[in-house]
Amino acid sequence: MATPQSYKNHARFNPLFHFTIVPILLVNFIFAIVYAVRHYPQHFHLALWWIVMSITLLLIASMARGSAMTVQDRVIRLEERMRLAQLASPGELAELESLTMKQYIGLRFASNPEVVELARRAVRENLDCKQIKEAVVSWRADEHRV
Repeated sequence: MATPQSYKNHARFNPLFHFTIVPILLVNFIFAIVYAVRHYPQHFHLALWWIVMSITLLLIASMARGSAMTVQDRVIRLEERMRLAQLASPGELAELESLTMKQYIGLRFASNPEVVELARRAVRENLDCKQIKEAVVSWRADEHRV
């Protein structure tokens, strides 16, 4: 049976991205540089183009990952706003309007009984995402993150 998720083990790697795509693209970039050095000046333009394309592929991979993370963060913010709207009083909701995106992300792991108080504390003490996650008493696992 898998270990229950907690603050210490909640970080995730996407094996295809982190252990396959990125290493292959980095090796490609290194090979492009080695090729440029070894074949200078005969194939300078080809080698330079290979380096440019290697950098472009790395940037595309980074943008794809970044876009997925941004969308995930926005969905988490929406989910947490909806959850707080159900659990908090209208007066509390007014106080919680100043929560930041990162604070919502930290609150994602708080159980229902503690999320409103932790959100109030996050606003009052200006807690960052890490501090909020560390303050969670009853961890609510999220197994579907990207």
